[in-house]
Amino acid sequence: MTISGISPVSQYLTAEKDEARAAQTYAKTDPTTGREVADFENKAPTITTADGLIKDYTANQVVLGAYNLKTLANESAIERDLLTQDPSASSSLSKKAGKATWTNLATALSAMGEGKGTAAATPFTSDLISSTVNSFELSQYESSKDLAKSGVGNALYFTRVMNSGKVTTLNQLMSDPTLLKVAIVVSGYNPDQFGALDFRQQQSILEKKVDMKAFSTPKGVEKYAEQYLTGIQMNPDYIDNDQPNTLLDLFGSDEDDGILALFGGS
Repeated sequence: MTISGISPVSQYLTAEKDEARAAQTYAKTDPTTGREVADFENKAPTITTADGLIKDYTANQVVLGAYNLKTLANESAIERDLLTQDPSASSSLSKKAGKATWTNLATALSAMGEGKGTAAATPFTSDLISSTVNSFELSQYESSKDLAKSGVGNALYFTRVMNSGKVTTLNQLMSDPTLLKVAIVVSGYNPDQFGALDFRQQQSILEKKVDMKAFSTPKGVEKYAEQYLTGIQMNPDYIDNDQPNTLLDLFGSDEDDGILALFGGS
């Protein structure tokens, strides 16, 4: 149960009904979010280059947060590649990597990539500014302390992304850390232990566990999110720890066969 006495599933179902409104309310009451949004809205119309965005800390935080890419704030080389390469080119990083979140960012700011980092006019139209702010506010709301601790934030993110229709394959799901985490928990695994496997091993296991057809309807997505929250309630340690465990901590060995044995494979 949460501090308020409402179960995570009930909290999720209530928030899901009008998450956008809840996120807007949160943004108005959280000083940091409100300040970042105001700063972004003021600066975005003047940003025309990749460097201009990357070097503006607040504006970049809002953009990366909107696309669930906050970790790229510490990986500017990757972000720069995404914003200086034409996302439609087969040689582009976003195309080769196949990560849905990277592709979404590169596509939204394709005017920069097509101009090798410089757009003829700012890609931040009023519509893009509005959608970016909305997505950022949702991200901030979902990652707020209470929702993050209960798992409700991840469940809400999973719901809105899977209902967007942009994720249709297992590989796309696996390329998004939050979506992957939800799938791991619903499949009955410890995210830390599962993360010790390489991509091919993870893929082989999840192919047998995740039916992408289950996400073809909002009801199916909602049911899956509820299963995730049930899994978190039963295993509260599945929520992120500040310090990730090492292979030795988790298994007492770094042998791949030993790790796979935990998942019924080798």
